[in-house]
Amino acid sequence: MLSYRHSFHAGNHADVVKHIVQSLILDSLKQKDKPFVYHDTHSGVGRYDLQDERSEKTGEFLEGIARIWSRDDIPTEIASYINAIKALNDSEELRYYPGSPKVASAQIRGQDRMVLTELHPTDFPLLLQEFRGDRQVKIYKEDGFARLKGSLPPKERRGVVLIDPPYELKHEYMDVVKAIRESHKRWATGTYAIWYPVVYRENIDKMINGLKDTGIRKILQIELGVEPDTEERGMTASGMIVINPPWKLESQMKTILPWLQQAISPITGFNTVEWIVPE
Repeated sequence: MLSYRHSFHAGNHADVVKHIVQSLILDSLKQKDKPFVYHDTHSGVGRYDLQDERSEKTGEFLEGIARIWSRDDIPTEIASYINAIKALNDSEELRYYPGSPKVASAQIRGQDRMVLTELHPTDFPLLLQEFRGDRQVKIYKEDGFARLKGSLPPKERRGVVLIDPPYELKHEYMDVVKAIRESHKRWATGTYAIWYPVVYRENIDKMINGLKDTGIRKILQIELGVEPDTEERGMTASGMIVINPPWKLESQMKTILPWLQQAISPITGFNTVEWIVPE
């Protein structure tokens, strides 16, 4: 099933959380000169035009990146994330928003590399065009989990895997658990960053319990909610589950999330940073 198009949702509150966590992980990897790999299982198109009819139809970015873009109290911890957005916009106007591949490409160095996978027949050629000629990037029109399985362990032995499927189907939550179980056997020291939407809380609870059952240690949960959980369909929160997180990530997000909550959803919002499984 390939109906999901991220262009409808680019720059929303879920993207903000996801890309801040992604940027902080990359910042940490850059503390050492040794090369690393950035592996993205569901890449999308790379950049999004917020004046595109799909973005304007939903207007989700207005309740996400637009609420923090022009603030004068932006935490220094998210400088890399903000710089990745500024790199796509020539003026003070916020028109373009980076997908996770462009957030990563704004941070990787000459010795690092990127592996991107996208299966959607419309999004893949747009992603290919975005990175055409970039020798640090390999792009595959393949199932993201299949490519991940065949790519581990990476030759660098350092890096991060971003996993953010559309979760159109219920089984995708447990597909993530299966992918993590198999990947961790091949590369136990890698960092795995799993994005998730809270539409029905029971799906998240099931995925978390599945991750616990793998026996993997060092699993951190980061979540920002914009309104309380509901039985009605609609994303009320989103988060990141990070396996082998950088040691500063917990404290960084405990500083950043309250600020984000106040900026994006000060009345009904909530935030969580806690260990699903400690070290």
